[in-house]
Amino acid sequence: MQSHALAVGVEGLTTVLTVAGMGYFVAALAAARLFISSRRQPLGSYAPGVSILKSLKGLDPGMLDAFRSHCRQEYAGEYELLFGVGSLEDPAVAAVRELEAEFPERVIRLIECPERLGSNGKVSTLAQMVPHARHEFLLVNDSDITVSAHYLTRVMGHFAPEEARPFHQAPKPVGLVTALYRGRAHGTLGSRLEALTIATDFMPSVLMARILEGGLRYGLGSTLAVSREALGKIGGFPAIADQLADDYELGERIYKAGYRIALSSDVVETSVPAYDWRGFCDHQLRWLRTVRDARPGGYAGLIFTQGLTLALLNVVASGASPVSLWLLALCFFLRLSLAMTVGAEVLGDHQVLPSLWLLPVRDVIATGLWIGGFASNTVVWRGERFEVRKGRLIPAIDQRRG
Repeated sequence: MQSHALAVGVEGLTTVLTVAGMGYFVAALAAARLFISSRRQPLGSYAPGVSILKSLKGLDPGMLDAFRSHCRQEYAGEYELLFGVGSLEDPAVAAVRELEAEFPERVIRLIECPERLGSNGKVSTLAQMVPHARHEFLLVNDSDITVSAHYLTRVMGHFAPEEARPFHQAPKPVGLVTALYRGRAHGTLGSRLEALTIATDFMPSVLMARILEGGLRYGLGSTLAVSREALGKIGGFPAIADQLADDYELGERIYKAGYRIALSSDVVETSVPAYDWRGFCDHQLRWLRTVRDARPGGYAGLIFTQGLTLALLNVVASGASPVSLWLLALCFFLRLSLAMTVGAEVLGDHQVLPSLWLLPVRDVIATGLWIGGFASNTVVWRGERFEVRKGRLIPAIDQRRG
């Protein structure tokens, strides 16, 4: 009798959660459509000087081609490229030298940044690069980010003064501009799953947050364009030198300082490493535990993004009842619609459609990793283990020692 009651309870709960999951898919589709509509609005013709800062450590796949895309900008204003390395012995130095030779007309500078200002090496390097930057606006993105020729025009246009805008916008000035991104997979199953996760899970959640919160309140590492004024208000890069999610933290602090965060219409591309299974899981858990640390309520709410897995559980719990099968079919249709709308239409990701057969597998794995995200605060980053506490990276203690 008790087992029957438990089965009925599980069936009822998974039915409710599946319906809620389908509601999320519908809402995320609407958010995607709103973004598609909003990016058709013209920006003011504003092209201030900008310093592009890139913190380097080692060589990434396709890194030099990514650098080249930044040198081919059709931008009306001045810009420079600054590359920071911890040591001039770093392998990335050769790539920068090759870029200088290939684009002598561009202002390209290599800066040695030997100090360690915090546990986040990337931010430590950026903090040491800022004094060398010549322009009022700074733009940070990762070393493997490839951009379009109109990237700077579309990003920096958001900083136009209110009187220069074609449409009146909110009174808060823009302090930071960020951008969506797609992943370019490299061969392995882990790499394909990571790219699929970006296109069909993470980017839809960003678009949803933009609607639910009346605009973004954090940044994405694919693009962090910031004014010196806004950066100064939060204490500069040294203030976040111990933060794991530096992009999130930078945006949140700038938002709390009284600025708006704008989302560019331009979509950039990141190179996804050829992860093995362990590497994929470590990366996903690092992201999940960082989100749980920063936004515990939002992390719990991720249960509603697991609609397809919940629908499958509902089929099992109900003994494959007609209603559960109908819910599964409808949920799968909505899940595919969201994946194709965001992945193919919003992001222009040509790898999404050939990888759609992996979507149910990815979603089931994602649910397992989401549950695993509650297990601890330990993350693996650049081969080292850390504890995430209130956004700060703390080296994990070796339990084998005293």
